[in-house]
Amino acid sequence: MNPLNSSLQVVTVALNPALDQTIEVAGLQPGAVNRALRMQVDVGGKAINVASCLADFGINAAVTGQLGRDNAALFEELFRRKKIANHCCYLDGLTRINTKLVDVERGETTDLNMPGPELTAEAAAELLDQVLQRLDALMEQARWVVLSGSLLPGMPEDAYATLTRRIQAAGAAVLLDTSGSPLRAALTAGPRLIKPNRHELAELVGEPLESLEALLAAGRALLNSANPPEWVVVSLGSDGALFLSREQALQAHPAPVAVTSTVGAGDAMVAGLVAARLENLALAETAQLATAFAAAKLTRLGPHLPPPDQVRALAQQIAVTPLD
Repeated sequence: MNPLNSSLQVVTVALNPALDQTIEVAGLQPGAVNRALRMQVDVGGKAINVASCLADFGINAAVTGQLGRDNAALFEELFRRKKIANHCCYLDGLTRINTKLVDVERGETTDLNMPGPELTAEAAAELLDQVLQRLDALMEQARWVVLSGSLLPGMPEDAYATLTRRIQAAGAAVLLDTSGSPLRAALTAGPRLIKPNRHELAELVGEPLESLEALLAAGRALLNSANPPEWVVVSLGSDGALFLSREQALQAHPAPVAVTSTVGAGDAMVAGLVAARLENLALAETAQLATAFAAAKLTRLGPHLPPPDQVRALAQQIAVTPLD
């Protein structure tokens, strides 16, 4: 475990990280033999991706959560190389391995994501308690904690709600990026900022949300709920993202870039949101920087960004439209 960094700003919580095996093919043919062009293995999982992008932008980050002992070396190497403080708990066995099939001809990515090792109720409670203990120490310095990604099978669906209450009671702010029942449960704890994509928001409200107006209405409903977040950001893929506060509604339109891989673009946006909040940027400038993080990530394989000056230059190219 690395010592605490006196300038630590962000902690990300990786309860179900992964190794991402990315395989490139030219013209994927399901049900047939496909010859791969190349293969790359990157550490992954949403919280790991967020920490990696923050580190590339020069922000000191720590990761807690869990790793499987049997293939932890690649995670540890990334943490050392990017100076990310490692405060993870180590479990027996393997961290899950996800496979990404990238069709370079169509520019499409097919994800095959594993669920992760299943925990007993006792093991899940022990892991959550260990993560809370690590967070208690880390929050003496960190201003933001990112809770993102899925939960390990066997963990209680209110795990993120439990973490959110503890974190925000200690004075840090939570950015939540998850889906399904863990998202629904965590919203009752009032995270400061949430970033669903359009499909996760539709699942949450139980409606298809096929129009911009429907997405706006669903986002605004969250801002007027019993324990609301301050901001709701809805990522829309190639349509950019919606950035909503109680006073404003904006749509950020992505700048055209040469797409290498779409994997992790949403996680890069989360990192950009945190970076913007650390700089106390207004909603419009936050929309530009966060969207630039996502666009910059599209040009890279793995959880990596170009140098910070390139990301900031790209932010100046992001058009932001006010919405009624």
